[in-house]
Amino acid sequence: MAYTNTAGRSGGTLRLVLGDQLSDGLSALADLDPDRDVVLMAEVRDEATYVRHHKQKIALTFAAMRSFALRLEARGITVRYIRIDDPANSHSVIGELHRALDDQPFEAVVMTECGEWRLAEALAAFAKLTKAEVQIRQDDQFICSHDRFRRWASGKKQLTMEFFYREMRRETGILLDDGKPVGGQWNYDAENRRKLAKGIRPPERLRIPPDAVAIEAIADVARLFPDHFGDLADFGWPTTAEQTEVVLTDFLANILPGFGDWQDAMAQGQPWMWHGLISTSINLGLLDPLDVCRRAEVEYRAGRAPLNAVEGFIRQILGWREFVRGIYWLKMPEYAQRNFLDADRVLPWFFWSGETDMACVADVVATSRDNAYAHHIQRLMVTGNLMMLLGVHPDAVDDWYMTVYADAYEWVEMPNTRGMATFADGGIMGTKPYAASGAYIDRMSDYCAGCRYDVKAKAGEGACPFNRLYWGFLERNRPRLRDNHRLAMPYRTLDGFGEDRRAALLAEAETTRTMLGAVPQS
Repeated sequence: MAYTNTAGRSGGTLRLVLGDQLSDGLSALADLDPDRDVVLMAEVRDEATYVRHHKQKIALTFAAMRSFALRLEARGITVRYIRIDDPANSHSVIGELHRALDDQPFEAVVMTECGEWRLAEALAAFAKLTKAEVQIRQDDQFICSHDRFRRWASGKKQLTMEFFYREMRRETGILLDDGKPVGGQWNYDAENRRKLAKGIRPPERLRIPPDAVAIEAIADVARLFPDHFGDLADFGWPTTAEQTEVVLTDFLANILPGFGDWQDAMAQGQPWMWHGLISTSINLGLLDPLDVCRRAEVEYRAGRAPLNAVEGFIRQILGWREFVRGIYWLKMPEYAQRNFLDADRVLPWFFWSGETDMACVADVVATSRDNAYAHHIQRLMVTGNLMMLLGVHPDAVDDWYMTVYADAYEWVEMPNTRGMATFADGGIMGTKPYAASGAYIDRMSDYCAGCRYDVKAKAGEGACPFNRLYWGFLERNRPRLRDNHRLAMPYRTLDGFGEDRRAALLAEAETTRTMLGAVPQS
């Protein structure tokens, strides 16, 4: 794609489109005058390297941006597109805004509010300093605006996703009959926890072979970011609206019916299971989340997908996705400093290398490296659970999740890691830590059958490390967690062990933390 030189033009509006704003209906593009306005898009190192993003995430973003620019140009819109290897590239969004304004005397700059606090602060500072009029518009790629979430949260002592989700159902009318939830229940999560039965294998998944634009982006990333985490060989993400539509249509028709029963299940060498594989597309702006929810509801209404599958899928988008974004913007920037459990350990190397005898961890790290993907239970109950049990500092946890997943943006990642995975937020996102021994992984997967460690053993070198860490985690955090009513049962059990056994469990956990490389930060 050729760079469009806009120097010498006068007047008009400069319209900024970021790499996760690739929507035809983007608010920054509303009222665009193709005869006078210019769209600015820029691939910059600041955004590609503020964490060392997975190679597939960078390639996906560049390919999707380039394809979106071509889509705009096909509509007669002038695009000032700055490629990553442009010699004049300033390698920051702010720098490219200044360069564009230096080249042409635009009357105004219009942008849609961005998704991360870091960049929002930089853009707000730019708006104050530049001579051009700057307009920052609401991001309508989400269902719930910042103001709407703040109104919902106002005055509440505890922000509970379930109640927020019900509010969103009422406002959108999704899965409602005469104002009441279809089937008589709001939530069918209890029906979504089946372990994969013998003889049942996940269906074959549709992956999108890279087109010419994506192939070029993959080559650029391999050349320019060789030391970043991850492999590019198995890249199969949709990078255009048309490709995304193919993936979504296939999911709704062929995969969604089984999603409800198996959404929490895990299996060795099976990264996709029955999951949608559309989070990257929604987060890039290639799919409208509300439209996705309505189309899933159509599958239920037509009798093609059961209610537990459709409700569970919609809850992930209309509930969790909107809720975590609301929490992020409500609590930042203080949220990024939270460390309720005073976690102070380094992240062990095996989270990057996959070199561990823990079968579950090795599999999740491998699929994360190969695909820039793992599903939500793998992220929460395998890697996240282990990081919390080890006491890894939340900054290192944030960095890992931001690095390894193609769908990770800080607004969605941080509340999930500091909130759900590690309880570093002290209970804003969830009412208890999701700490679990190896028994949970054994119940929900086939990992333990082939693992070197014994999931039934509670202590000793051959015991499952999750077991060796679990009780020590509770004892270590007794002052912070003992009064949590949702942990009353495990603490009653722990209290019954007696002081000597509790001291032994604490020592066992500390030995395990050291053995696994989770040593104190220097």
